[in-house]
Amino acid sequence: MKAYVFPGQGAQFTGMGKDLYESSDLAKELFEKANEILGFRITDIMFEGTAEELKETKVTQPAVFLHSVILAKVLDVKPDMVAGHSLGEFSALVVNGALSFEDGLKLVSQRALAMQEACEITPSTMAAVLNLEDKVVEDICASINGVVVAANYNCPGQLVISGELKAVEEACEKMKEAGAKRALILPVGGAFHSPMMEPAREKLAAAIEATTFNTPTCPVYQNVTANAVTDPTEIKKNLIAQLTGAVKWTQSVQQMIADGATSFTEVGPGKVLVGLVNKINKEIETISA
Repeated sequence: MKAYVFPGQGAQFTGMGKDLYESSDLAKELFEKANEILGFRITDIMFEGTAEELKETKVTQPAVFLHSVILAKVLDVKPDMVAGHSLGEFSALVVNGALSFEDGLKLVSQRALAMQEACEITPSTMAAVLNLEDKVVEDICASINGVVVAANYNCPGQLVISGELKAVEEACEKMKEAGAKRALILPVGGAFHSPMMEPAREKLAAAIEATTFNTPTCPVYQNVTANAVTDPTEIKKNLIAQLTGAVKWTQSVQQMIADGATSFTEVGPGKVLVGLVNKINKEIETISA
């Protein structure tokens, strides 16, 4: 069975999608439609913009989404199962037919703006922790006075924590004392996938509730549950919970393999996810589209 996976924020690069735009009429049409929907020419920033311009949240999230979804449509992929890392879950839901291209893009744009606003309320951040057991990371987070939680279970021995700036800094010191190879503050705008995103979750919940979700052509393994989901109501609920909940990437990949995945194809910018899949299971075939 073929699993298709879609990357999240951080995979962007200058020039992304330009070859697609120039070589495919379908891609060109979809990119131009996206410019109309967003009300600015995101293609100009994707194709010619600086790394700084691409890093703006209102640009980054739609840009990564567009690269993934348009590439999938040009390749006419037919997945047996899909999953996306954080933002990538929206790409996955367009590719499996749960969301239309237009609705997916509008939600991603609203998500980006809501997250940006939430980041500006309280100083907050994320940090990567290497070579510590999940349980040790969770226990240290629980022992800190302040908001800090395990946010991304990327692969065994690679976790990202998220929360208030001081709490994350304190947790990093304790992680190092506990034997972490690294506990490194990440250059991100705020504490994604933590309770700090509650204001964004409330805003996005209203937008998601107002959007039509269809029964997908194949299951999506959602970040917050790591299980196969096909029910539109459940998909919505999990998508809303995702902003403040953890990304269970390790668990999702393990479950997909348990459910019969024989290959993983990453669709979109970068090769981060195939790298993580290889660390989770060295035997499985991985392809970068």
